[in-house]
Amino acid sequence: MEIIIGIIVVLLLVLLFANVRIVPQATEYVIEFLGKYKTTWSAGLHVKIPLVEKIAKKITLKEQVLDSPPQPVITKDNVTMQIDTVVYFRIFDAKLYTYGVVNPISALENLTATTLRNLVGELELDGTLTSRDTINAKMTAILDEATDKWGMKVNRVELKNIIPPAEIQNAMEKQMKAERERRETLLQAEGHKAAAITRAEGDKQAMILAAEGERDARIARAEGEAKAIFLQKKAEADGIRAIKEAGADSAVLEIKRYEALVSMSNGTAAKLIIPTDAINMVTKNAVFTETTGLGDITEEAPKPKPVTKKDECCEK
Repeated sequence: MEIIIGIIVVLLLVLLFANVRIVPQATEYVIEFLGKYKTTWSAGLHVKIPLVEKIAKKITLKEQVLDSPPQPVITKDNVTMQIDTVVYFRIFDAKLYTYGVVNPISALENLTATTLRNLVGELELDGTLTSRDTINAKMTAILDEATDKWGMKVNRVELKNIIPPAEIQNAMEKQMKAERERRETLLQAEGHKAAAITRAEGDKQAMILAAEGERDARIARAEGEAKAIFLQKKAEADGIRAIKEAGADSAVLEIKRYEALVSMSNGTAAKLIIPTDAINMVTKNAVFTETTGLGDITEEAPKPKPVTKKDECCEK
């Protein structure tokens, strides 16, 4: 009897350990009791009732990536392009994910394809190529709303590649090349224009500086000549003032005036006009000197004495 009890205890322990489950982090287990949903196990240690309970599905709560293959999409202007998408999603409700739809990943993939066709069909080729952000935002909103009843949360949708037909690619490359050449031509024209303006500004500034230099030189020369004339007149005035202070009479002054007139007539083809009063004054001075003997500058040279020769005959 004891042996039977021991065997039963061992079987119970084996059965117990066989139904112990450890749920890892970021994972949930969906448990069914006799084929009906019972509960959801979160991370931790759990014990399953054998034979009546089973694990229906193991679900990860981590964010997952659905990379859809390229698929043909027709634009509004009837251009067929190959577009592939990447969908980032996570499961927030294990029960809805398990019982909401058959094969949720396939359902999400097909929903992504149909939504992409609807959005791109409303756009033309150029709008499709330049509206990636708009398409991504619209697809994220639509897919997130549609997958709520499946226990899925769509966080982000990205258009991975947009591949237009070969002839469209060639036309786009030619257009881009023409656009680059046009920009290059415009840049060269702007550069030549800027260079011409700079050169003209430089010539203008050089002319202004040259004119200012010539003006300053003329002003300096005029100031020098004015200063020279001023000093000359000042020297003449100082000389006249000195003569007056020395007590010179009018006759001396007239003689000085006459000497100045003579010095002025030293130039070529110069005409000397002597005032009458100066001539009368000189004449009066000459008569006065001859009459009185005063004012003579040079004395009369002495007459040579006669030399007498001795008579050699008489002396003998």
